[in-house]
Amino acid sequence: MNAPIVAGVGLRLEDLHASLRDPGLDTMNFLNEVAHRFPDAVSFAAGRPWEEFFDLDALPRYLAVFQRYLSVEKGADDRQVRRTLLQYGRTKGIIHELLARNLSLDEGIEVDPESIVVTTGCQEAMFLALRVLCATSDDVVLAVSPSYVGLTGAARLLDREVWPVQETENGIDLDHLVAQVMAVRAAGKQPRALYLVPDFANPSGMSLDPDTRRTLLDLAAEHDFLILEDNPYSLFHVEDSPRVPTLKALDTDRRVVYFGSLAKTCFPGARVGYAVADQLVSAGAGVRLLADELSKVKSMLTVNTSPLAQAMAGGKLLEHGCSLEAANRAEIAVYRRNMRLLLQGLRKRFPERHSRGVRWNFPRGGFFVVVTVPFIADDAMLEHSAREHRLLWTPMSHFYAGGGGTNQLRLSISAVTPEQIEVGLDRLLALVEEQAR
Repeated sequence: MNAPIVAGVGLRLEDLHASLRDPGLDTMNFLNEVAHRFPDAVSFAAGRPWEEFFDLDALPRYLAVFQRYLSVEKGADDRQVRRTLLQYGRTKGIIHELLARNLSLDEGIEVDPESIVVTTGCQEAMFLALRVLCATSDDVVLAVSPSYVGLTGAARLLDREVWPVQETENGIDLDHLVAQVMAVRAAGKQPRALYLVPDFANPSGMSLDPDTRRTLLDLAAEHDFLILEDNPYSLFHVEDSPRVPTLKALDTDRRVVYFGSLAKTCFPGARVGYAVADQLVSAGAGVRLLADELSKVKSMLTVNTSPLAQAMAGGKLLEHGCSLEAANRAEIAVYRRNMRLLLQGLRKRFPERHSRGVRWNFPRGGFFVVVTVPFIADDAMLEHSAREHRLLWTPMSHFYAGGGGTNQLRLSISAVTPEQIEVGLDRLLALVEEQAR
C-alpha cells in the first residue's frame, strides 16, 4: 500500500531521475506487493532458494571456522582477527582466496585471487562493471532478451543503453548478435559488452550448448567486445544433464568478466556476490587489473562488503573444502525433484492432444520454466490469478525491453513443496480453462 501523503516539501516525479518513470523499476515492488496481499496463494513467482535447510545455529560455527582460518592459515593474531572481522575492511574483500579455490574446484576456472572483487550481492558487481566499462553515453551493453531485470535496471540507473539480442533454443541467436553489434557501430556507438546467463537463465531457463559457447567467445574476439557472464545457477543441473564448462573456464583471451553469487548457494541474507575481472588495464607506464578499477568505484558506493557476512559465507566454504557443490547436495536434490515434478505435472494436465494452447520449455536445470498460454499474461491477469485462483507467477513481459512475452509466464520451482506444485498446477489448469470459456 502507498504511504499516506503528509504536508511538507513537494517534489515532482518529472524533476527526479528519469529511471524512476520506467515501469521496469516497479517490477519487484509490484510482485512483492501482490504476494503480500495474497499470502495463502501458491507462489511460483519467487526465485528465492529453498529455505528449509537454513540453519541459524550454523552461523556461529561458520564464524568460528573462518576465525581459525585467519589464525592458522593466514597467521593473524587475535588483534588482527578482531580488526579483520569488526573493522572497515579491504575493499576487494577478505574471502577472495577462498572464492578462487571454489572456482577452481567447482567450475574449472583458474584465476588470481587479486582479480576477484567481493561485492554486496551480485547486483553490485553488475553495477560496478557497467559504471567502469561504459564511459560515455555512446557505450552500449548488449543483453540476451528476455533479460534479468537487475542488469537492465542497473543500466537504467546509469543512463546506459541496453540493446537486446534474441534468444533461441541454444540460448542466443548468434547471427542477431553480430547484426546488433554492427547496428550499434552504424549508429556511432560502441558495443562494450554482452550480458547473459549461459546456464539455466533467469527468466527463461535456457542454456548455451558447448559449441555455441566457443563460437560466442570467437565472436567476442572478432568483434572486440567483452562478455559479462552471470552464473548463479550452474550447480543446479538435472540428473541426466552433464555440467557444461562456463564461458570463463573456456576463456583464454580474458574476454569474460564473471559474476558470481553466494545467494543461491549459501544464504541470500548475507548479500555476498563477486566479480572476476582479470582484464588488464594500461595506466601510463603500468598495467593494472580491471578488478582494481572496479574496487575504486566500490569504495565510493558501499566502501566494503560486510566482513561478518563474508566470514560466515567463508566459514561455510571452508567446512565443505571450498566446494559449493558439496555444500548444496541436499538443495540440488530438492531442485531436481521439483523440476521433475513440475514438468511431469504440466504434461499430465496439458497432454499434447488436449493442451488448450499451452506449451512450455524443458530447462536442463535451474529454477525456471516458461509457459506459453492462450491469453495475455500481464499484471492484470496476475492480479486476477492471485485473487480468484490463489496462484502467483511472474509475467514474462517484465523481462523484455520494448515488448515481448505477452502470453508467457514464468514458473519458479525453487521455493515450493511437492504438494504446492500439485495444487498450484491444478489452479493453473483452472485459470486456463476459465480463460478459454
